[in-house]
Amino acid sequence: MAARNALQNHLQDQAAKPGTEVAKHEKPKTIAGLLTDPAIKQQMQLALPKHMTAERLARIALTEVRKVPKLAQCDQTSFLGAIMQCAALGLEPGGALGHCYMIPFENRRANRTEVQFIIGYRGMLDLARRSGQIVSLEARTVHAKDQFDVELGLDSKLIHRPDWHAADRGPVTFVYAVAKLKDGGTQFEVMSRADIERVRNESQGYKTAVRFAKPGQEPNTPWASHFEEMAKKTVIRRLFKYLPVSIEIQRAVGLDEQADAGLPQDNPLVIEGDYHAVDRAGDGAEPGSQAEQDGITSEEIRDALNAATDRDQLDAAADLANLLPEPERKPLLELWNERCQQIAA
Repeated sequence: MAARNALQNHLQDQAAKPGTEVAKHEKPKTIAGLLTDPAIKQQMQLALPKHMTAERLARIALTEVRKVPKLAQCDQTSFLGAIMQCAALGLEPGGALGHCYMIPFENRRANRTEVQFIIGYRGMLDLARRSGQIVSLEARTVHAKDQFDVELGLDSKLIHRPDWHAADRGPVTFVYAVAKLKDGGTQFEVMSRADIERVRNESQGYKTAVRFAKPGQEPNTPWASHFEEMAKKTVIRRLFKYLPVSIEIQRAVGLDEQADAGLPQDNPLVIEGDYHAVDRAGDGAEPGSQAEQDGITSEEIRDALNAATDRDQLDAAADLANLLPEPERKPLLELWNERCQQIAA
């Protein structure tokens, strides 16, 4: 059994070291078969934190498949990869806790439907609290009848007085996130509803959900069922760019940005069954870049930059370019700068 990306750190001691291959054998033929395979559960348990069991995660995943039948038609490797991403981050998929979601994603380049892992608002909060660098983190929605004032500058201030006496505070107008840091500092970020909806409307996961939705039915996306929580997550994700965050958070945010940019996530690949390491020492193979390990190519990032219609999409693709080697990164960042000027014009 072997894994890549976030799961790789958990399994390196048990599986092959860099420069090895892993023996494969036949995969179960259904999603249910994957989640009930003892070998799969064993590897899930290796990646899980102590407070979660593989049995529980498998049951939750099967529940999601029953709720969203389209997931059962997705590529099995991508489905299992998304589950393993949940395991590695210690988050539960689905709407019960709002930690994260599994969304069908149409990978036109590979001509198949894959599963993408999308972190939720509560998942962001959970990861932030575990980092040890953030004392507290909260996100709030501002409604039309609330009093809301923001002052920026050397001594920035944010004042929000909700109209608790109103039976209906009106529609959401702004969303903000505030973080208190271990060193005593405070950082906040504010987005308007228009900003949030722009991010939502350009999200490839949202577009796919709308495309798959039956006439008269709500799209199967957390943007439809949990709009306020997704809005909070969006502003927290933007705030994270200014905070000292853990590797877990960086990975989760990176996956989210890949989803928004319309790039395949290529979540940790898991090979079922027993394994044995085949030594490849001396064959001249060298470990690839982080982008190669994550399955991201410069061509895909270039396509995402050219397809971007706003600054958020451009920034998401540019962040992925930073995973590439310097020679490949430079022309992409030049394209990012050019596209920024085009969009601002």
